[in-house]
Amino acid sequence: MLAGLQNVTFEFGARVIIEDATWHIQPGERIGLIGYNGTGKSTILKLLVGEYMPTKGTIERSRTTTIGYLHQDLLSFDTNDSIIQVALSAFEKVLQLEKEIEALGKELERTGDEKALHDYSDKLHELETLGGYNIHHRTEEVLQGLGFANDELHRPYKEFSGGWRMRVLLAKMILQQPDLLLLDEPTNHLDLPSIEWLEKYLLHYQGSVVIVSHDKYFLNRMVTKIVEVYQQQLHIYAGNFDYYEKEKAIRIEMQQKAYENQQDYIRQNERLVERFRAKASKAAMAQSIMKKLDKLERIEDAALERPNIRINFRVDKTPGRVLVELKDISKSFGPTNIVEHTSAEIDRGDKIALIGANGKGKSTLLRIIAGTETFEGERRWGHNVEESFYAQHQLEALNVNNTIIEEMKECGSQMTELELRSLLGCFLFSGDDSDKKIKILSGGEKARVALAKTIVSKANFLMLDEPTNHLDMHSCDLLIEALNKYEGSIILVSHDRYFVSKTANKIWEIVDHKIKEFKGGYEEWVAWKERMARQEAENRKTEPGSQKAEKSQKSNGSNKSAETKSSNQGSGKRFPTQGNRNSSSVPINKDIKKELQKSQRHFQQLEEQISKLNSKKAELEAALLDPQVYSDKGKFLEAEKAYQKACDELKNMNIEYEKVFDKIMELEQKQST
Repeated sequence: MLAGLQNVTFEFGARVIIEDATWHIQPGERIGLIGYNGTGKSTILKLLVGEYMPTKGTIERSRTTTIGYLHQDLLSFDTNDSIIQVALSAFEKVLQLEKEIEALGKELERTGDEKALHDYSDKLHELETLGGYNIHHRTEEVLQGLGFANDELHRPYKEFSGGWRMRVLLAKMILQQPDLLLLDEPTNHLDLPSIEWLEKYLLHYQGSVVIVSHDKYFLNRMVTKIVEVYQQQLHIYAGNFDYYEKEKAIRIEMQQKAYENQQDYIRQNERLVERFRAKASKAAMAQSIMKKLDKLERIEDAALERPNIRINFRVDKTPGRVLVELKDISKSFGPTNIVEHTSAEIDRGDKIALIGANGKGKSTLLRIIAGTETFEGERRWGHNVEESFYAQHQLEALNVNNTIIEEMKECGSQMTELELRSLLGCFLFSGDDSDKKIKILSGGEKARVALAKTIVSKANFLMLDEPTNHLDMHSCDLLIEALNKYEGSIILVSHDRYFVSKTANKIWEIVDHKIKEFKGGYEEWVAWKERMARQEAENRKTEPGSQKAEKSQKSNGSNKSAETKSSNQGSGKRFPTQGNRNSSSVPINKDIKKELQKSQRHFQQLEEQISKLNSKKAELEAALLDPQVYSDKGKFLEAEKAYQKACDELKNMNIEYEKVFDKIMELEQKQST
């Protein structure tokens, strides 16, 4: 065990954060720590690193365990050093060795002392053992992975904004390679390519990782265990976020059933007490029942979760078919071109996600559309367009002397105060929080107020820049639901892939300084990008330079393999029949043909087995929802075990299925050449 909590209770004043909680972090685990805002996720991380001490219980840490802790408070750190120097400070021992070696080298030049020569040789060996010769390369690689360009590596740290500073500190922490990494919302300041790079890096990370995040895609790809802070307890689920959601629904249903049964039992016994309390002959029995009820361990009501407050947009006017038309737009900052002579239009009903790496100009393009950024070219509004622009960096529009509720009332939404307070509850301002002055709010809280104001406006066109930052998962889900019901049009910038996949029906990307539009959702766009990448790789393999390659390209089509593989995303993969391949004039190697036929037979057998396993899994899922099963603990555990076994078998079968398919593609490629 690296670290953990043993029967820990922690209180802030009279408020209990967790009670009698036990959780052990084992080597090599990747854990998602989740829960509603305010339930104590960050507090638990601070308990693990020793910043807070528990009210009761013990925090357990191995003496040799090293912990890296990334959190928002780190942004108070400032220095004149370059970002590569800040990241290199992860290698404190190596840097000290380099200084000592340099000093010994100068001494040797001056004196030629034999002892100094031995020391110099020993320290060079130690430097090599510590990997000191690659630290600059490794540091550059990590910083570039997190989105920094080569020419930025020697710029002073203090010149960068908060989000970029956080990336530098994340790079330093990754390079330190602690046994346990605690990451509090690491994706909040990353763009999509950087999130994908971080995913790949952490998947191969040798230590354990605990991640607090609202990004469901990130959690699904990253973690193998979920720990949820719920009702002052830690609830542990052995799986990714999707598994947690299914399992939690079953647990809540069972808990609610048990709660209702216990309430019936309590009510029946209370009626008995009322009936017999006054009778002398039954008074002892009534007293016994009351004592039994007092000792009863009460089951919590599962319905104590956050209420599902509905966010409703109100649209007063219907706009024309075209809301915004961009004609021959150009924008640059000094020598840096953002867009050049590009055109696009936003139509009624469009819900566009503007995505890509940081620095490509997404937010700049959004400001051009909103009219808050100068540009060359023409932006033309359509008929009856009423727009509302949400940008985290435009919070100066808030009146700092207003309370939050006063600010909301000035929006002209015609919502009652009760409705406005309910909406603010969704944006994590509960109870008396609504009466706080804007001027005492943090940056994140101001951003949430600005987003709430955007929601209650009667606009028929919304422009949203990173709307999910500072929201918990529940609030994100409510916002998704509201945007899907919204009758107006939207263009948004977001790094939250789950949010984008659930809201957008078009994707805009800035490629070579032009707006490229993809008519489809995020997942379709990802599949298309992967298909294009495979096609490009295939085309590179068959580039001119060899008559044999050209002949193969003509007979089979340059992207045959890529297209065939991409078409297999549905119910089952299909590959060309051997008859089609024999039409080629290229002679077929008999050994390859034999191996190909064997692989094809194996592939078909796997398809049949996967189909049967899917049916079995569906039956087991239905069994888990059967009241006769989930009300009987023994039956439920048996059914859950069988279901997990089927899931594991299906996962392994799908891995084998992919391998066999790749082998078939490889053999067909060999056969064609």
